[in-house]
Amino acid sequence: MQYTLVENLFTSAPNDFTAQPVNVRSYDDAEIMKRILARNTGLTQAQLKSSFDEIVKEICLIIEDDGAINSSLFRAYPSMAGVYHGSADVFDPKRHRVKMNLTAGAAIRKAVENIKLQKSQTADILPFITELTDVMSETVNDQITPGGILKVRGGKLKITGDSPDLGVYFETENGNAVKVEERDLIMNTPAQLMIQIPELPAGRYQLVIRNQYSGSSTPLKELRTAVYDKILTAI
Repeated sequence: MQYTLVENLFTSAPNDFTAQPVNVRSYDDAEIMKRILARNTGLTQAQLKSSFDEIVKEICLIIEDDGAINSSLFRAYPSMAGVYHGSADVFDPKRHRVKMNLTAGAAIRKAVENIKLQKSQTADILPFITELTDVMSETVNDQITPGGILKVRGGKLKITGDSPDLGVYFETENGNAVKVEERDLIMNTPAQLMIQIPELPAGRYQLVIRNQYSGSSTPLKELRTAVYDKILTAI
């Protein structure tokens, strides 16, 4: 895995840097199965997809049946969020929420130990996103609430420059994009953006940031783009 060192914008020390992975590819279910088939495992595509779908279905059924998962890939266990007013109060979906917590299992932890690292000698001037937090639902890198607030953390994020195309966008899977209005950019710093989410239709989106931030008073001549690889679901 390639990585580069970028300025740590969360500390005041002038020589603090953090490591940022670069060129990390994201794989969905179909791409994972395609890789398995390429290894000539003897399984047909139909057999593999059927088995894969059954595993996913059973895991979801276990969770729906109040269960927790302790597999070699990951651990999943429920928790609850929200304030209850007195011991007689009961769960109210308007005030409370059930969360599912995920941690890496033994197989994933072993795979992480086997990652081969290669330092990139040139620091990338592209903006990058490390985490998205939906304030309303208190979810991270998952759900977004139209009309609510989204916190975006990363580096070189500040929306600055003179291009009419700079800004924050929510892009659909078919390439359509909804731009965040300038007035809805509540916080605009290199390390963090805070935006009001547009009234998006229900669906799946990716967050895209386009800016000309250079780290100095002179903006870059060309736009730089960051596309967050996590899929966000508006409900």
